[in-house]
Amino acid sequence: MAVLRPLKLVLENYPEGQVEWLEVENNPEEPQSGTRLVPFSREIYIEQEDFMEVPAKKFHRLTLGGEVRLKGAYIIRCERVVKDADTGKITELSCTYDPLSKSGGEQSGRKVKGTSHWVSAPHAVEAEVRLYDNLFSQADPEDADAGDFMIHLNPSSLVVLDDCKVEPSIAAAVPGSRYQFLRQGYFYSDPECQANGRLVFNRIVGLKDTWARG
Repeated sequence: MAVLRPLKLVLENYPEGQVEWLEVENNPEEPQSGTRLVPFSREIYIEQEDFMEVPAKKFHRLTLGGEVRLKGAYIIRCERVVKDADTGKITELSCTYDPLSKSGGEQSGRKVKGTSHWVSAPHAVEAEVRLYDNLFSQADPEDADAGDFMIHLNPSSLVVLDDCKVEPSIAAAVPGSRYQFLRQGYFYSDPECQANGRLVFNRIVGLKDTWARG
C-alpha cells in the first residue's frame, strides 16, 4: 500500500503506543501469492481524495460523520475535521474505530460501502513518486487541422509527488524492482532509488479504480 497524497488520521479510541501486525494478501486476485504483515497504529495516512467534508453524490469513501473500512483492518468513523486556522486547509481527521470490525475476525456484523487503503504513520517510509501520462493531449498532435503541435503538449505528462508514504515492506526496494500499489497502478523503482537513502518510484501503468462505486 502506498499513499501518494497523504492525509493524517488519528483514531482517538485506539490505545496510544499499540501496534498490530495485520495479515494482508499480497495480491487480492492471486490468493496463491501469499500474505504479508502490515503494521497498524493509532495514527495512519489515507489518500486526500478518500475524504470529502461535503460528499458528492455517490461518494462512498470517508465523510464527516461517515464510515469506511480500512483495507485489511477496521471500520472507522470520522468524528471531527481539524483545519489550519489561517488557510482553512484540512490538516487532520479525528476518527474512532470499531474494535469488533477487524477484517478476518468480523464480530460487529456491520457492513459499509467504502474501502480505503492506508499506511501506519509511525512506520511509513517516505518516497518520491513520478506519475507519467500521455505527452500530448490528443492522439495525433501533428494533424493538419490541429495547428502548432506544441500547443497540445500535456502539462500534466509528468507529476512528481515528493511526500508519499509507503508501507515498510518495500523500504529496501532496489532499482528495477516492480510493484503494484493498491488502487494506484504498476510501478518500478527508478535507477535513483536508494540514492541518498531515498525511495523513488515511476508509474508504468495506471489502474482503473474498481472501488470507485462501492
